[in-house]
Order: sequence, then structure tokens, then C-alpha cells
Amino acid sequence: MTEAPVPAPVHDEAHGGGLGSRLSWLRAAVLGANDGVVSTAGLVVGVAGATGSRSALLTAGLAGLLAGSMSMAAGEYVSVSTQRDSEKAALATERRELREQPEAELTELTELLAARGLTPDVAREAAEQLTARDALRAHARVELGIDPDDLTNPWHAAVASFLAFTVGALLPLLAIVLPSPAHRLWITVLSVLAALTLTGWTSARLGAAPVPRALLRNVGGGALAMAVTYGAGSLLGAVGV
Repeated sequence: MTEAPVPAPVHDEAHGGGLGSRLSWLRAAVLGANDGVVSTAGLVVGVAGATGSRSALLTAGLAGLLAGSMSMAAGEYVSVSTQRDSEKAALATERRELREQPEAELTELTELLAARGLTPDVAREAAEQLTARDALRAHARVELGIDPDDLTNPWHAAVASFLAFTVGALLPLLAIVLPSPAHRLWITVLSVLAALTLTGWTSARLGAAPVPRALLRNVGGGALAMAVTYGAGSLLGAVGV
């Protein structure tokens, strides 16, 4: 019996997991940019409903951009730090179990490989080979779905979220302050809707979701947000608040 092909399922899983991780990060970046577009557009359009002052629009837009990007970065840092701590704790537990119960862990790895379609004999042989090569890595990938050499990095996540939100927020900010007062509102609305179409299409494709439904939700939600904030701003401006 040749055993050369046995480790292949684990290797393929790690490769697929890496691709999935990259796609998740890309999708998170697209969604972060989308948040920047919607939240900043709602803010500046609302202010535009109350006043035509370019300085007021710039101040509000910059404040919204900085507050939103810092909030996104802080939230992502906390979230990913918690995930990383959980991964480290799981690896520590697995390391202790391998030290204290090596036979039980070998049996567990065998059962996990058998559950993936290997015959009992092949699963046992594969588990023994993987354990001899690197027991912790084998259990981390097969049992926990974790790559010990590629744990999530909270700083990377925080910086990525900050940049994604900032890039998205710059579009409505520049669209509202650069054009003339007579055209700034429509230029902003059209620019935002175009950007939401792009981010909605991209996120749907990355998530293998129906594109028309994603576009409707994304563009419709952004349009509704701008309509509500503009109406509120106009009302407040009319009463002199």
C-alpha cells in the first residue's frame, strides 16, 4: 500500500483555508469601504440640507471620517484580539493534551481523518505520519481549523479597517465640498450611488451571493440613508436649529 497521497487532504485544506482567509479579508475591506461611503454620505448630505457652508460641510465630513475610521479600527482590534486570544488558548489546550494523552489524541486525529472519507487503516497511518511530523500542527489544522504560523493579527485588522473606511469616506466628502453649491448635492448622490453599486457587486461576488439582491439592498439602503438625513437637515435648517 502506498501512503504518499495520505497527507494531501490536510495540505489541500490548509491551502483552501488560506485562500478563504484572503477572500474574507478582501470582503471585509470592501464592506469597510462601503460603511465609510454610507455613513459619511449620510452625514454630509444631512448637513447640506441644513446649510450650504463649505466650511461646515468640510468640518462635519472630516469629523465623521476620523470618528468612523477610528471606531472601525478600534472595534476590529478588539474583535481580532479576542479571536487571537481564543486561538492561543485552544493551541495551549491542544499542546497540553498532546503531552498528557498522546494516545487519546492520536485516536482522535484518526477519527477526524476517517470522518473526512479515509478508510480506518489509511486514517490511522496518516494520523501516525502527521503526528510524527508535527503533532500540534496536525491537530491545529485538522481539529481546530487553525494555522499555528498564521494567527490573526489585530494590528493588521485595525489598520486595514481604518484605511478601508477612510477610502470609502473620502468619496462623499470630496464630492460635497469640491463642486459648486448648485451642483454639489446631486454630484454627491450620484457618486455615492455609483460607489455603492460597485461595493455591492464586489461583496456579492466575493460572497457568492445573488448580485441583484445585493445591489438592491446596498444602493437602496444608501439612498434611504441620504434621503432621511437630508430631510432631517432641511427640517432643522428651516427652524433655525
